[in-house]
Amino acid sequence: MNESHVITTITLMPLIGGVLVMLLGRSGEARVKQVAGLISAVVFVTAALIWKNFSQVNSDLQFVEQVNWIPALGVQYFVGLDGIGLVMLMLAAVVTPMAILVSRSGDERCAFYYGLMLWLQAGLFGVFTAMNFFHWFLFWELSLIPAFFLVRLFGGAGRQAAATQFFIYTMVGSIALLVGFLGLYHATGTFDFVELAKIAKGGSLRLTIEEKLVWAGLSGTQVYLGLAILVLMGFAVKVPLFPFHTWLPATYSEAPSPVTMLLTGAMSKLGIYGLLRLFLPIFPEAINMMLTPLLLLATATIVLAAAAAFVQTDMKRMFAYSSVNHLGYCLLATFAVVAVAEDAGFDRAAALNGVVLQSFNHGLTAAAIFAFIFFLEKRHGGKRGVDDFGGLRKIAPLFCAFMGISLFASLGLPGLNGFVGEFLIFRGVFPLAPWAAVLALPGLLITAVFILTFMQKVFSGPLNSGCESMADLDASERNSMVLPVVLMFALGVFPGFIIHAVNPTVLKLIEGLGGK
Repeated sequence: MNESHVITTITLMPLIGGVLVMLLGRSGEARVKQVAGLISAVVFVTAALIWKNFSQVNSDLQFVEQVNWIPALGVQYFVGLDGIGLVMLMLAAVVTPMAILVSRSGDERCAFYYGLMLWLQAGLFGVFTAMNFFHWFLFWELSLIPAFFLVRLFGGAGRQAAATQFFIYTMVGSIALLVGFLGLYHATGTFDFVELAKIAKGGSLRLTIEEKLVWAGLSGTQVYLGLAILVLMGFAVKVPLFPFHTWLPATYSEAPSPVTMLLTGAMSKLGIYGLLRLFLPIFPEAINMMLTPLLLLATATIVLAAAAAFVQTDMKRMFAYSSVNHLGYCLLATFAVVAVAEDAGFDRAAALNGVVLQSFNHGLTAAAIFAFIFFLEKRHGGKRGVDDFGGLRKIAPLFCAFMGISLFASLGLPGLNGFVGEFLIFRGVFPLAPWAAVLALPGLLITAVFILTFMQKVFSGPLNSGCESMADLDASERNSMVLPVVLMFALGVFPGFIIHAVNPTVLKLIEGLGGK
């Protein structure tokens, strides 16, 4: 495997593949889907080879490509992978073929539909590998465009309003992010993430901003906090952090379920990745200044989203709120690691390893759950209300087994992948911010109650009228779900497969935060 341009190669593959798929035009959905699936499979194999060749004892960037692009502005084409980027890239490589395999656009624009899915994957790859803000921001916005059109053109009855809300929220977040980084560039003269982290590690970022950015009579500290809040807003919308979450339930509900798989499985991780890659290493002092309100917002995200999921009757809205709840744990741990604590290195490492593991595991299980909801929609005339189903275990035992595994993984059952990430997060957060960990605990209980209630209503009890002739999983559906279900068991028993790749990067990140 030629490692010199492997990141550029894997990013261009779905980008060019999307163009090729669109050129197929009216060739028929079966052929278009076949070609798109083949491209995503090749991308997955390439990602697996990158994982295989990645050194898990090295905390430095690997597969680096660095070329001057616009030297006058300090802009470089600078890409590389560390453990965090590797895991996120692998997640996008897994979820995309899952979404393509279960897809059915249902109209003559199928080539555009599958091409947009591949372009979205290319945008995700670009974000997870770029190390210069200019280049990174191009891919950040590139991921927004195909997601918008996938919702706007192929979604449900309320797709126009949902797509517009999604676009406005994410664009406002992007503008805030851009303004924040322009301020950083004016103060430091660099867009390079590595250099900005070094400046922040040395403790001179705030001093540099105080010296270079004097505006409207504000103090240097106020300007520094203002820039930090602008950058945080860009990521808070994407995760999302309460109260920036209101776009998500409508978007997830109105998007085609395979598109929702991509949105929750991979695209929502852009916010978590941005917090780990940019916000945490560049603004640790600002996080510490705002620590109490940030932890309160994170706990609100966890508990209120779980409570909202509990009262939903629409399956997609239920698990949309559940996604907010699960990523709230990642927010809690990311903010808590800056808390001052003696000899807290192990606790910080546990928390951040948990964030990365939780991100991957949530992406896998959430994508699988939305796939199963799509299977139900196809069989029951588009219905997806919890009360529209019942007694499915009698007529679709394989479906209930596969979906039940995914639900138990989402619940955090020991032995499945969802348990380990949440355990590590709470193991790390309790010593660092015990009050926040205690406030977040009800989220676990509410999640368990609504998932078990869902399973009882949908899988058990008398068979609902209209479901008598519902078929069990067919061969193609089984094949599309085998990999995620196997990974749920494998990562539940052997989480070290991911942790070993991530831990050196996490330790280096903690070193940059200072303290013990």
